[in-house]
Amino acid sequence: MNIPSDLQYTKSHEWIRRESDGTLTIGISDHAQELLGDLVFIELPAVGSEFTAGQEAAVVESVKAAADVYAPVDGTVIEINETLSDTPELVNQQPYEAWLFRMQLAAGAELNDLLDADAYQQIVDAA
Repeated sequence: MNIPSDLQYTKSHEWIRRESDGTLTIGISDHAQELLGDLVFIELPAVGSEFTAGQEAAVVESVKAAADVYAPVDGTVIEINETLSDTPELVNQQPYEAWLFRMQLAAGAELNDLLDADAYQQIVDAA
């Protein structure tokens, strides 16, 4: 299983990449897509939607199940990966390139509750 060390993670299997402009790119981990199986539909949030950390922001549906994707931080959705509407299987093929949405961190919000790759690996191993 692939867990890149340059990303941060949540206990609910989202990955987060900090961009140079301060925005955050969010997707689901290799472990999550593996558990779900072949993705057939992804419901992305609307641009401009505001979320608090832990709030449901998107839904990924596979041939096996549907799963919620949670906002990892307080913030506003500034972009969605529209390519996934027609080709959700890209998340299965390249989970760390096929991001779901990008967020602008809310004023005063912090990234303290995010996990590094080692901590996330421990959660995956314990599952």
